[in-house]
Amino acid sequence: MPAKVQRGERFRRVVLIAATLVVSPLAAAVPHVADVRGRVTLLEKGNRASDDVGQAVVWLEGGAGRAAPVQAEISTADKAFSPHVLVVPVGSTVAFPNHDPFNHNVFSLSEEQPFDLGLYGRGQARSIRLERAGIVRVYCNVHAQMSALIVVRDGPYFSQPSGDGSFALPGVSPGQYVLHAWHERAAEVSRPVEVPAAGLTDLALELDARGYRFKPHLNKFGQPYPQQGRRY
Repeated sequence: MPAKVQRGERFRRVVLIAATLVVSPLAAAVPHVADVRGRVTLLEKGNRASDDVGQAVVWLEGGAGRAAPVQAEISTADKAFSPHVLVVPVGSTVAFPNHDPFNHNVFSLSEEQPFDLGLYGRGQARSIRLERAGIVRVYCNVHAQMSALIVVRDGPYFSQPSGDGSFALPGVSPGQYVLHAWHERAAEVSRPVEVPAAGLTDLALELDARGYRFKPHLNKFGQPYPQQGRRY
């Protein structure tokens, strides 16, 4: 083989080896992730499966990392909050725009994030930044029937079930976790799970709302709302 060809062949081999050394560490650094899937059942009185299961929240506790904060919204219209249940990462900001032709006073007495946005009218919006994980119960100081819940999570894996109770937590790193399910009318349930590289697809969680009893909340001063009717 001519000397020039031999030198060209040696150069080609050196380039291929160098490329392998550069690419391999990068490929090895890509983390493997899997999906965690299952179904939540919400039991009502009479052992009936509730169609309100879509208001539940499912999350994994454990692992590293956080989801990036988001800008979210709970609107007020027809003397109601929408959505009723919102799930956001720690550090997120939630706005409360008023679409009613009268005033609202959005507030929370929750230990995780107490706040009072004051009285504001139609076309206005006020917001709160949520700094701690937990469940923030939101009310209106003017209208006792208004309520919403913000579930604030400090990990990246959380979701709400669909109407049939099925849920999916995508992109989970294999490892040890605690799986939680919560609904405002049921006690939270949790169980340890090990997520393998292939993921989990058949998890089943049951929330029990059979013993739920409605309890009126207090206004922002910690007092009961007036019993007499009001017109707004």
